[in-house]
Amino acid sequence: MKTTSAVLYDMKKPPPYRESRPLVVEELELEGPGPGEALVEVVAAGLCHSDLSVIDGSRPRPLPMVLGHEASGIVREVAAGVEGLKPGDHVIFSFVPLCGRCGYCAAGRPALCERGNAANGRGTLLSGARRFKNRRGEPLHHHLGVSAFSRYTVAARESLIPIPVEVPLEKAALFGCAVLTGVGAVVNTARVEPGARVAVFGLGGVGLAVVLGARLAGALQIVAVDLLAEKLDLARRLGATHAVSAGDGQAVDVVREITRGGADCAFEAVGSARVLGQAYAATRRGGRTVTIGLPDPGQRLDLQAVSLVAEERALLGSYMGSAVPQRDIPRLLDLYLAGRLPVDDLMTQRVQLASVNAAFDALREGTVVRQVLCV
Repeated sequence: MKTTSAVLYDMKKPPPYRESRPLVVEELELEGPGPGEALVEVVAAGLCHSDLSVIDGSRPRPLPMVLGHEASGIVREVAAGVEGLKPGDHVIFSFVPLCGRCGYCAAGRPALCERGNAANGRGTLLSGARRFKNRRGEPLHHHLGVSAFSRYTVAARESLIPIPVEVPLEKAALFGCAVLTGVGAVVNTARVEPGARVAVFGLGGVGLAVVLGARLAGALQIVAVDLLAEKLDLARRLGATHAVSAGDGQAVDVVREITRGGADCAFEAVGSARVLGQAYAATRRGGRTVTIGLPDPGQRLDLQAVSLVAEERALLGSYMGSAVPQRDIPRLLDLYLAGRLPVDDLMTQRVQLASVNAAFDALREGTVVRQVLCV
């Protein structure tokens, strides 16, 4: 069948992207689903910094590739071996296809799934297949088993989470990455307790989802840190108790003063080793620092090593919110439907596929939180 998609052929093209046009919107040939796979009509896809990291070359992936990993859609066809899904079902994509059989999946840590992450690294579906071809007949790679910047896509059953039809699909897309990653980092990785003092460095979609998660967990103080006043204002509306500008060079000292000696838990949601160092410095003795952003692989972190032991501090990585998507996404959606997770406020604007490069300019400049591509 034919589908219109946004394809990345070359990384590291110079911004502004609306001029260099790293993403080429073109008609592709999409093969039908193979065993264990489903054809999904993509309804909404969020634009995430993880996509931007592939475009700018700091998160290398095999090319050419159909981008997009945070999405929702409607199942249109299922192949042999697919259980628990039927045409017409609404789904959210998991950007790690969870094999369910490796040691990490068995231990309840499917974000580290061996088979799923290996397939993602190769740019294939879990089966090893590639279902997209361009007009020249060249096979194209899949982005994280999703490839959501496409009118239609094929995904492994393990990448698809059925959801209630009453959840608006535009909002549902955000639960596939931003909400799952941010709230998951709070409740799964850090295990923030009621009364905790929390700091959040970086207020993109994921950082603001951390604010939502910290409020949900009952944190006493939620100190939001960012360069942009608009994002600090939004963080306050979402539940932050304090807002600190990162531009005056005193953010760490201010956070430590507000939290009376340092945060119990600090979250870094920028993808910067420098900011991660600031988040670590903002915690108290016995504090935890959780890093969520994906920095360039060349960045290195410089810490006073003795503080990890002498002050019993912890430095934790959180990928996909340390979540079990089949368990956590339905729970988060229930909280959303109950009015306890106001995710609607994270969505800045709707964009069309033809404007995808300009939309990534806005994301790179930091002027938006979450843009939703209406494919």
